[in-house]
Amino acid sequence: MGNRLVLWIFLSALLFFLTMEATTIDPYKVLGVERNASQREIQKAFHKLSLQYHPDKNKNTGAQAKFSEINNAYEILSDEEKRKNYDTYGDEKGSPGFGAGSPGDHGGYTYFTNGGPGKNQYTNGPSEWQSMGGQGGSKSFSFSFGGPSGPSSFGFGMDDIFSNLFGGKPGGWGQFSGFSGSTGSRPGSQPGSRSSPVSISAISSQVYKKEIVDQGMTWLLLSYTPSLKGHQHVESIIKEVASSLQGALKIGSINCETEPSLCKDLDIYPRRMPRVFVYSYKVSERGSLVEYDGDWAAKPLKMFCQDHLPRFSKRVDLKHFESSTVTVHKLPSVVLLSTKKDTPVIWRVLSRLHHNHFLFYDAEVHEVSDPTVKKLGVDALPAIVGWLSNGEKHVLKAGITIKDMKSAINELSALLEGFEKKSKKAASSQAKKSATGEKQIPLLTEFNFDALCGEKTPVCIIGAFRSSKERKKLESILNTLSQKSLSRQQNSADGRDSISYTLLDASKKASFLNAFDKAGFKSLDKVLVAYKPRRGTFAAFEGEMTTEEVEGFIGSVLNGDIRFSKTRQKPVLK
Repeated sequence: MGNRLVLWIFLSALLFFLTMEATTIDPYKVLGVERNASQREIQKAFHKLSLQYHPDKNKNTGAQAKFSEINNAYEILSDEEKRKNYDTYGDEKGSPGFGAGSPGDHGGYTYFTNGGPGKNQYTNGPSEWQSMGGQGGSKSFSFSFGGPSGPSSFGFGMDDIFSNLFGGKPGGWGQFSGFSGSTGSRPGSQPGSRSSPVSISAISSQVYKKEIVDQGMTWLLLSYTPSLKGHQHVESIIKEVASSLQGALKIGSINCETEPSLCKDLDIYPRRMPRVFVYSYKVSERGSLVEYDGDWAAKPLKMFCQDHLPRFSKRVDLKHFESSTVTVHKLPSVVLLSTKKDTPVIWRVLSRLHHNHFLFYDAEVHEVSDPTVKKLGVDALPAIVGWLSNGEKHVLKAGITIKDMKSAINELSALLEGFEKKSKKAASSQAKKSATGEKQIPLLTEFNFDALCGEKTPVCIIGAFRSSKERKKLESILNTLSQKSLSRQQNSADGRDSISYTLLDASKKASFLNAFDKAGFKSLDKVLVAYKPRRGTFAAFEGEMTTEEVEGFIGSVLNGDIRFSKTRQKPVLK
């Protein structure tokens, strides 16, 4: 009886002193951070200390107690409400005192998210465990700090905590690998999934220089050494991300044991765990390595990769874009019309792959009935519209459908390459004309209409054609006469051009001619219209198209010797 009494007194005293000590523990001091520390600073401190005092790594006396203390400190400071309560009352529950190692109301368990460097997170209950991760996210696991040393309620023993923190057992695809959560399932695969398998390329110095540096493709790269725990788990996450972004990026791994010089030159040598980088074109047309420091889970890594995909397409308001001078550049222009609020991933990838060959734009539109969309001749969304440098517009593709990202990028790349060939052919034709002293007569479009036939232009000569043969004939005549009329332009009283010359494809823009003729001159293969925008009047020449006859007509227009009629309506290009 006496012994029992002594034992009871001893245990009570011990509990009293432990409680008194607990009330004096400061979580900020435990983690070694300032009271105004950010969550990022708290996470970094926790990660560093948890590795230092983890029982599987630190066998010193008191290491396990210190590890528990660190976890409890982080549990308070990582939760804004608990942190606020502690700062106010000295206790995370809103009452005086700081409980050391208190498991809360969850049966002695704390729930841990398998995170990346500096991103390990704790939550408070099984309900949160069920909701974390999600599709593409990393499953959580739980373990007891104060309970038995055996397996936890989720079948996970203390001996496995450290290995699973960095990705589970080598070669495993079990429930802690960060994918579907079903044992034996591979990353990116679901029952009935048809996604093609993704493999990681081994990257050497030669491959890095030849296939990665400034080649236009975004890469997701893993640097590791075989002795590091967790690299296979990280590799599996990378495969899942690559599977979901297949075609938008490539993946590779650099073994720093076999490629020490490359790792040293790039400053990517792994330390205690593997490192992941994105070869990014986000801020420059020259690529650069950006390190990922988020959670080791597919969802945040995918978001990081998407954020670092190229952004060489300029987001525009289609209404304002219409009045922009897309035709003044040497490169052809392409614009994507879609309902997306941000530039689609596929277009961002294409904008870098073809960055040196096109000017890329994209615009958010909602309906094909939108007047600005109809004006471009688009009848289905999403659509790609392109312009050659001479102002010639082409609807490259409307009602685009894709079965997967990789095939879409390949198909649209082929489409752009075909348009580029057409652009080069047009540029070559223009260069030949320049070499012979010929001046190219621009094709009238909705984008250059104001510049060529707007109210600032006294007289606009429009050569309308319905065949390529007639176009060439009109262009040759107008080009010759435009050279002769230069003296008149230079001698104009206000110093501005008194006359401008342009061509119109009447087979595509028939409604434009209705402003001058009720039938739109449909009976003619070609017609010449002299239009005075300021007065809203015009005169038409329907005779034989020879240089002499046309020169006589234009001379009469400039000398006021020809009668002008009022237009039926204001001519508008659609």
